[in-house]
Amino acid sequence: MEQKKSRLLRLTLMGGQARVFLCDTTLMAQQARDIHNASNTCSAALGRMIAAASIMGANLKSDGDRITATINGGGPAGPLCAVAGPDGRVKVTIEHPEVELALKPNGKLDVGGAIGKDGQLTIMRSFGFGEPYVGRVGLVSGEIAEDFAMYYLESEQTPSLCALGTMVAEEIVSAGGILIQAMPGCSEELLDALELRSELFSAMSQLLRDMTLEEIVSGCFRGLEPEILEEIPLQLVCDCSREYIERVLLSMGEEEIRDMIRTQNGCEVSCHFCRRHYAFTGDELSALIDEASAEDDEE
Repeated sequence: MEQKKSRLLRLTLMGGQARVFLCDTTLMAQQARDIHNASNTCSAALGRMIAAASIMGANLKSDGDRITATINGGGPAGPLCAVAGPDGRVKVTIEHPEVELALKPNGKLDVGGAIGKDGQLTIMRSFGFGEPYVGRVGLVSGEIAEDFAMYYLESEQTPSLCALGTMVAEEIVSAGGILIQAMPGCSEELLDALELRSELFSAMSQLLRDMTLEEIVSGCFRGLEPEILEEIPLQLVCDCSREYIERVLLSMGEEEIRDMIRTQNGCEVSCHFCRRHYAFTGDELSALIDEASAEDDEE
């Protein structure tokens, strides 16, 4: 079966009393699973994180803005990190993608056990200028959706319903998420209606398996005047390059680079997000040092 394109819908309810971000990230989750050779449990974690980051990225205003979300819960899978922008481009990584745990008693994947809940969700917003804004919140469960909902409540004082899901079989069956936020002045009528319908989103991956985004909007928000404002194409893509890796190496300092030349006659660097390998010979590292020194002399 051909997978649906990854995309996000931004909409309002009842004339702007609430806003909704709804995304299907099935294809991106499969790509992340393939890139990281991830277990079922870690594939579910990657899928949920991609959806959460996509939604946060859609809230950014300018092309140069970026959101970096990191969950470090002390679990065996290690830290989980995603970077997203307003253009729908997302990248994601997990430290130990091979970790697999037994299913929970309810038959679901134990994402919280793999990620852990003894730690924080950290959100860094960078704007292309000035110092980035960093917000942190203690983890609720490590299941990711609840942790993001707590972040919105504590850091942005915005009560939010956040549901994320990834259905995993031999491949990713479905993945995506929804964020619903009441705006100032939201009526009790709408709040009550959303509370009654909140259970619909507890099986987010099943909704995405069986319905298109538009069908979810019309079915789950019937009578609430849903108005789709924007559709954003999403894609999993890494922006690393050899030039970027060179800058990373230079940031380590000349002494450490010369130690690599002396002990290894070069180095190999792997990007955590796309697993691409960059190899540098000793001569190339020496030339990198010389080039940086020449630039310093010119300044």
